[in-house]
This record gives sequence, structure tokens and C-alpha cells, in this order.
Amino acid sequence: MRKFLVGAIAVLSSVAAMPAFGHPEVADTTQHVKKKRLSLGGYGEAVMTKNFFSDNYLRYTDPSGYKNESHGRFDLPHVVIFLGYDFGKGWSMGSEIEFEHGGTESAIEIEDEEGGEYESEIERGGEVALEQFWIQKSFMPQLNVRAGMGQTNAHHLPTEFFGVYRPEGENTIMPCTWHEIGVSVWGQAGDWRYEAMFLPGLDSERFGNKTWIHDGSASPYEFKIANNYAGAVRVDNTSIPGLRLSLAGYIGDSFRNTLATTSNPKNDGIHGTVTIGTFDFCYNAHNFIARGHFDYGHLSDSWHISDFNIRMSNKSPSKRQKVASDVIASGVEAGYDFFSLSPRLSASRQKFYLFGRYDYYDSMYKMERDTKDDWCGRQRVAVGVNYYPIRDIVVKGEYAIGLLDKKYNNEPSISIGIAYSGWFL
Repeated sequence: MRKFLVGAIAVLSSVAAMPAFGHPEVADTTQHVKKKRLSLGGYGEAVMTKNFFSDNYLRYTDPSGYKNESHGRFDLPHVVIFLGYDFGKGWSMGSEIEFEHGGTESAIEIEDEEGGEYESEIERGGEVALEQFWIQKSFMPQLNVRAGMGQTNAHHLPTEFFGVYRPEGENTIMPCTWHEIGVSVWGQAGDWRYEAMFLPGLDSERFGNKTWIHDGSASPYEFKIANNYAGAVRVDNTSIPGLRLSLAGYIGDSFRNTLATTSNPKNDGIHGTVTIGTFDFCYNAHNFIARGHFDYGHLSDSWHISDFNIRMSNKSPSKRQKVASDVIASGVEAGYDFFSLSPRLSASRQKFYLFGRYDYYDSMYKMERDTKDDWCGRQRVAVGVNYYPIRDIVVKGEYAIGLLDKKYNNEPSISIGIAYSGWFL
């Protein structure tokens, strides 16, 4: 859950391995820019997974018919280039260009809720994702103003979380890297750090059953609609050596934040207010790392939004699914560097973490009127290793199993991956 903010939006990250409301400690070019006027860096991942469960769109409606199936995948989840520059006198710039899954941000999917039809999904307007672009004025450590576009993550770099993939819970119900255009004010005094943001609201037409608001920050258009606005805040404390404790919150309306006509009188008074509260922590000391998070989200008028979206045209960007009023996501991971027990290996600065992770999340935790889809709630248990031959390179291996309601099939998998993250200039 690491997310809120690294760019113009570096604020709210909630969580453990990858919060939903972020913290600019990672992937933020600010600190590096101050050391050198021009900064160039990036990160990338290559992964392979064998899933010992079916990927058929009917696997939840007919579990017994797809009980003994499996499928595998190779992927390049993220390849990213950072570019930053220090203009002097407190002015700096940061940018990030990301290539996801080795291609553009459009994809063909089999839509579970529409009879298994093939659909072309536009995940974000444009062919290449500009994840960050911001200009910042630093007045003093306690006061910095940043405007532009940024993402919301505290631990989203592949060298900053244990699993082969980013944590599943937050990544399911909220944007994994929540990028928005906006303005943020942040600063640090002693053991306290704060950040407050002003940004466009989400688009409720893109909410869904499994993903809740996940796709609501993206825009299928060449611009971001801002009929509604939102705010986010985050506070971090590092009074205890090696430990960071953080609280974050988000609130903003989502209905009518679109091009679609909503002038029907029955839509009067509908706001679709999204409210999210998060707590997360990170402990890193004595060759031991532990991260954890708890997120709770609420959507007002969820029944009306569900009905509105389901009635939309098949050609609209809406998922046309019912949406929950309340969601929950929690997770904790911990790992120990066993190479630290060997003076020789420790001196070489290699690291070998054995880790475990537990997640519980439910994208339909509560419904305003409709019956929830039980398969949207699950637990996930994972164990694995992270090997760092050098600081900026990590080789990962992981066994995980998704534990669903007893009427469905569990979802075990084995994944391996290799990733890098660092500065070139």
C-alpha cells in the first residue's frame, strides 16, 4: 500500500508493501536531484508465474467445472525511466515514464460479467504512461510546494517489497500507482513529516465489483475531467529508530466526474463520495524488515452508482458492474536477512531474505442493497525469498495461495522474478 505520492500527488500511501496512499521516500527524484543537477534512473521487472487454477471467466460461477486447470504467464510488469533536474534557488523538476507489460496501455480482456465476451480495454489515455511530471519550490525543510502529476506509493519499487508482484489487496481495490494531476504541500520537522494534497475526484463510472475504485483515477480521454475535487493528507512519525508509523486519509466526490449526461432529476443529490482511511508502518533494523497496513474505504450512494453504471451503453468505458459501499484491505509481511549471520557474506553486502506475507481483502465487504459476490473476498498467504547480489538488483521466488470461500477453488501459484532499481546519473 504505498501510495500517495511521489509527484504532484505525493501524499497518501497506506501500507506495507505497497500502500495505497503514498510516501515520497521511494521513486521520488527530489533527494537525488539535490545531489546532482541532472538525475537519471529507473527500475524494471521481469517475472514468470505458474497459476494452479483456471483463468476461465466462468471459474467463479461454475467452480466444479474448472477445478483441475492451470495456466502460466511471462510478463514485464513495469519498466520505468526517471528524469529529474535541479534548476537552483529551490526549484526542481521530476518526471517518470513507464512502460507496463511491455506495451501500450490498451489490452484485450475476457469480461467476466458479460458472458465471456472479448473486449478492448483502455486503461489510460495515450500510448505511453507519464507517471510523474512535477515542478517543486522548496522554501525550507518544513515547507515545499509541488504542482504537476505524480503517483502515490511508498514502497512500489521492486527492490522495496518482498513479493514477486506488488501486494494484492491494495493493488486490487485501489490504484496501484495512483497518479493524478494536482498540488501538494509537504514538509518535515524533526521526526514528523506531513503532506496535504488537492486533486481531481475519481470517476464513478469506472468503478467495479472486484476492483472497487481501482480504475476510477484513470481517464479514457486525452485529459482528466475535474467536475469534482478531492483532498488527501498524510502524517508520518519516525520517533522510534528504524520504525515509521503513518496515518492517511482521502475524501472526494466521484459521481458526475465524467462526460456522460447525468441531468436526469433522479440523479440530483447523488455525490458518490469516496472516503478512505489508512494506517501503515515499516520497521527496518537489525537485519529484519516488517511492513503492514490496514485500509478501510466507503462509497456513498453505491447502490445508485451501481444501477447507473449497469444501465450504461456497452460501448461506454464503464465496467457496468455493481459496486460495494465498503471495502477493506489489510496485510503484513516480514523478512529476515540470513546472510547477515555470515561475516563473509555480510561483508560482501549481499542479502538473502526469507519472508512471509499475509493479506486479507474484500472489494465487496458491505453492500448498500445488493447481494455481495463472495469470491471478491479472500485471504492470501505467501512465502518466498529475496536475494540481493548487489543493492540495486533482486532475484525473487514466491509460493502463494489465495484462500476463497469454500464454494470456490483456492488459487495457488509459484512465481519467480528479477528486478532492478537505481540511479544511473
